[in-house]
Parts: sequence; C-alpha cells; structure tokens
Amino acid sequence: MSPTETIVASTETHTPVCKKAITEPRVLNEAYEYAKPSSFSRGLRLDIKGVTILMISGTASIDEHGKTVHVGDFRAQMARTLHNITGLLAAEGATWKDVVRTTCYLRDIERDYDEFNQVRTQFFKERGLDPLPASTGIQAILCRPDLLIEIEAMAMFESDRGSK
Repeated sequence: MSPTETIVASTETHTPVCKKAITEPRVLNEAYEYAKPSSFSRGLRLDIKGVTILMISGTASIDEHGKTVHVGDFRAQMARTLHNITGLLAAEGATWKDVVRTTCYLRDIERDYDEFNQVRTQFFKERGLDPLPASTGIQAILCRPDLLIEIEAMAMFESDRGSK
C-alpha cells in the first residue's frame, strides 16, 4: 500500500466478546482508587462459546486499602500476592486448578529466584496442581519501588461446568 492510499474500515460487524471486570474488594482495592490512580482492571472475565477465560492483571503484595504490605520480605510479599490472586479467582468461581499460565516479574531475579521457586513449588503442591501452569519468570522494574514480586495469571474453564 502506498502512503497516499487510505485504509477503508470494514463494513462488516462482529459480535463483541462478553467481558466484565474482576474485582474482590475484600482482598485488594481497585487501581483507579489509588492516590495516583492507574487505569486498568484487576482482571477481566471473557466468556467465549462456553469457555470462560480469566485474565488476572499483574498482582502484588497490595492490601485492600491499596498499600504495599510486607516491605522487604520477599516470602511474605509472594504469599500476599498469591492470596490476592486466589481471591480474584474465587470471585469468579475459579481456583488455581483452572490456571493455565502465569507470568512472574521479580525485581531481582538473581537474588530472589530460589526463594520464589521454593514458595511457588510448595504453593502449587499444596493445591495438587498437575499439570502445572505454563510460566515465565522475568526480571523487571515494578510499578512501586517497595514491591519485590508481581504475578499475572490466566485461568480457563468451561462456563457451564456448574450445571453438569
């Protein structure tokens, strides 16, 4: 296409996917309620042809008031992060057994990876996960300087599983 050609919008329409924000205020508050608001949902629920997909945004050691908790304690931050994700999953009728993928962001992967993997392995073992979710670990600068870990999760289940 040459630079002078115009792109014509398709006249075909599509049916939008049914989606809704995932919230669990007893676990953590919404990002837009922060002193410096941030524009994202804690998670999104998509319902597509009998399958529900939960996309949990990066979640960290944040309490129900939006405050970082367990500053400087990697193990405790990881436990709170997993607790927060568990609450978001439960708000939509899901558990860790429905999780198919995680992306794990560590502030200092060289320092914290061994402890991260110990906590994650024990957590998954306690929940009887088999197979384990697909996962990626990444070193990253996180949105708050006092956070050591942030995890995204994706879960999937049949939307009508409760009626079977």
